[in-house]
Amino acid sequence: MKLSPVRQVFVIEGNIGAGKSTFLRLLDQRLQIDPVFEPHDKWQNVGDGENLLEKFYTDIRRWAYTFQTYAFVTRVLEQERQVHNCKTGIQILERSVYSDRYCFAKNCYEMGVMLPLEWQLYRDWFNWLVEGYTTKPTGFIYLQTDPQVCYDRLRKRNRHEEAAVPLDYLKRLHEKHEDWLIQGTEIADYLKDVPVLTLSCNHDFESDEHELTKHLSKIIQTFGVQSKLVGQDKTEQTISL
Repeated sequence: MKLSPVRQVFVIEGNIGAGKSTFLRLLDQRLQIDPVFEPHDKWQNVGDGENLLEKFYTDIRRWAYTFQTYAFVTRVLEQERQVHNCKTGIQILERSVYSDRYCFAKNCYEMGVMLPLEWQLYRDWFNWLVEGYTTKPTGFIYLQTDPQVCYDRLRKRNRHEEAAVPLDYLKRLHEKHEDWLIQGTEIADYLKDVPVLTLSCNHDFESDEHELTKHLSKIIQTFGVQSKLVGQDKTEQTISL
């Protein structure tokens, strides 16, 4: 297997239930990329089988700082691990440490479930890790989705950890994503020049090929990522759209 140094890093961002993992899986089937999925397995099986994700949703006040810190650390480790297996030179991540910081952890602090001291410690850890161990994104792909749509999708996929997630929580996270990716509120200077491609994802792109093709075309046109086409003879052709 021939490996390639990572030249570009794109990030799929969006609320819980926006369809990020599904979208990344579909991109992997159609574009020349190396996908990096969220390390859910690490959050669901810590140490002797502790499910930290479930603990966070069950008792957010007790576990907010612990989970948010562990989430961004494991995210960085997963990206670094995948760097050594990169075949295309282009990584697309499912979320980033930046949404951890500007959406999820910030929301915990504003909800009062993360203490001011914990919020300061989190930011200190975050700044150190980002400065030393992460690659600046080439671009963000924002799956903009109505909170009610996200809520309905959560109920449909029925992950037991998410059973207690209320609609109000999704509304707050939606506002944080909008503030960060659309309004550019309170973000670090080094991120201000990173382009954001916003895709409206209220409609089901998994079962609607036309909707998916529309999103793919925007990604290809905006960022120049190459497409993979499989012909009827089952041989793979590579084109640049």
